[in-house]
Amino acid sequence: MMMYNIMVIEFSVVFIRIQIERMLNMQIRKLTTAALLIAIGTLSAHLVYIPVGVSRCFPVQHAINVIGAVMLGPDYALAIAFIISCLRNMFGTGSLLAFPGSMIGALLAGLLYARFKNIPSAMFGEVFGTGILGGFAAWIIATTLLGSKAAAWFFVPPFLVSTIGGSIIAGILLKSSVFQTQICKDNK
Repeated sequence: MMMYNIMVIEFSVVFIRIQIERMLNMQIRKLTTAALLIAIGTLSAHLVYIPVGVSRCFPVQHAINVIGAVMLGPDYALAIAFIISCLRNMFGTGSLLAFPGSMIGALLAGLLYARFKNIPSAMFGEVFGTGILGGFAAWIIATTLLGSKAAAWFFVPPFLVSTIGGSIIAGILLKSSVFQTQICKDNK
């Protein structure tokens, strides 16, 4: 009986150790993917953007939001959007309006993907979250902090144009075989 208890304990310890190693490997993979997306988003900020009024619209940022939401989940997508917005502001390639659009869109894309498990729902979440909700949040920030006299709908059209383009880019990339393999690994 004593030998049986020892074997059960040893098996349990080995099983727990293997599970912890798997979790750590998954965390390292997620953190590495997040860091790569942050680097791409930060470095591409000055390359591809659409200046509209006091805002700068970045389709690459929206593509990264959708990719991060699908591959890593809503919490990572939100963190990625926040860090990219911070870095773009520190480097002088962004504005305060980068925060509401990117963060609301990334969070909503991640939540909808987590709920429905399909890429079009993540794309819709990004478009609605950034284009509509983020546009109105940007208007609030622009009027209160930046002293802008723009109308409430001023930010919505450029945000929509940018986020639709970025979401389409993300949808195409996520359907490619490279991302499909990664998505399958992460969802197991």
